[in-house]
Amino acid sequence: MASILIKSAQIVNEGKTFLSDVYISNGRIEMIAEEINHPADQTIDAKGLYLLPGLIDDQVHFREPGLTYKADIWHESRAAVAGGTTSFMEMPNTVPNTLTQRLLQDKYDIAAEKSLANYSFFMGAANDNLQEVLKTNPRDVCGIKIFMGSSTGNMLVDNETTLEKIFAEAPTLIAVHCEDEATVQQNLQIFKDKYGDEGLQPAMHPLIRTAEACYLSSSKAVALAKKHNARLHILHVSTAKEVSLFDNSIPLREKKITAEACVHHLWFSDVDYESKGNFIKWNPAVKTAVDREGVFQGVLDGHIDVIATDHAPHTLEEKLKPYAQAPSGGPLVQHALQALLDFVKQGKMTLEQLVQKTAHNTADLFQIEGRGFIREGYWADLVLVDLDRPYTVSKDNILSKCGWSPFEGHTFSSTITHTLVSGNVAYSDGKIIEVDTGHRLLFNR
Repeated sequence: MASILIKSAQIVNEGKTFLSDVYISNGRIEMIAEEINHPADQTIDAKGLYLLPGLIDDQVHFREPGLTYKADIWHESRAAVAGGTTSFMEMPNTVPNTLTQRLLQDKYDIAAEKSLANYSFFMGAANDNLQEVLKTNPRDVCGIKIFMGSSTGNMLVDNETTLEKIFAEAPTLIAVHCEDEATVQQNLQIFKDKYGDEGLQPAMHPLIRTAEACYLSSSKAVALAKKHNARLHILHVSTAKEVSLFDNSIPLREKKITAEACVHHLWFSDVDYESKGNFIKWNPAVKTAVDREGVFQGVLDGHIDVIATDHAPHTLEEKLKPYAQAPSGGPLVQHALQALLDFVKQGKMTLEQLVQKTAHNTADLFQIEGRGFIREGYWADLVLVDLDRPYTVSKDNILSKCGWSPFEGHTFSSTITHTLVSGNVAYSDGKIIEVDTGHRLLFNR
């Protein structure tokens, strides 16, 4: 592997920002010092740029296998790297659903061949695959995913006995999508009775998939975790009320129950359905400005531990269908860091907080080995950003296979100039560089 010397970068790491050089050899950070003059195969002049740990996205849907007309690991990992995300954890609602260890290994085999970013995959839980779930290896699998709300195929876990057993016996972290299915279906029927399928509109989405549906399910998951002393991680918290379920009085490494917020729930609110329509139709739904601000405050004060994307592409044709037929989800992984950097520019968060919530905490929460920090001996997963170079999202620079973005037409305040994945420059000044594939994440468990 090529040695790389990064000169004169403003490093943002572990609560501090400081000027330094970084020397990388054999994929790892060998030295961090004010002045490094070692010969290197490549030198990057980072004067005026900020060097951050690469983002670790703990929730993406890259659609492979089975749904590759929407997305695939090759395209979406390139989009991730272009956006400064160096590692991802992918969800099991592919086709077939990832409900056996053999199907899980198949996804790792695909990523080993095709992924430009580092990777891990969740094992999926269903009502009838407990024995397969219990075989999950905590050393090299990020966690177990439970949909406590409707999902693709056979992945809604609503059998009380099964839920109890998973929470009691899971060998690793349990990540949960929380929406109460009975509440959602009851609300949907009310709106169908009143408006018919053809009369349903995107703005009704948060009135169907309500804050109450989220809270009912999240509080149930928290109760199960406390009962069984399970390691629970609640994904994409979307309501102000849910924030109160989480503790910010103890260090992250001591928490048994943690939470994630997603970029779209921090950026959009229900007023945006008028202009964005189905392009911001996600599950859980984008809700009120009060919910958005409540979740944002939860991120800042430590009730919510990490920020991710829930990157979930669908084709443009699918999203242009009427509300009742349009699937939920959208591409976000390429523009998540730039959206968060806009928050920094607006004074809503600091660079140090951004790094804490997108890299440090994710690494600590999942106990990822050797990543998530700019430290000597750690893998060189790094991103350089120019905070003063605007970047406009257009169809020409969208790398996700679906070819659209809810940010299309928006000009971000910052530009990503370089991304390094496991010590390789994978993205530089607008170009993907496919020197090598990413690595499988390992976990200190």
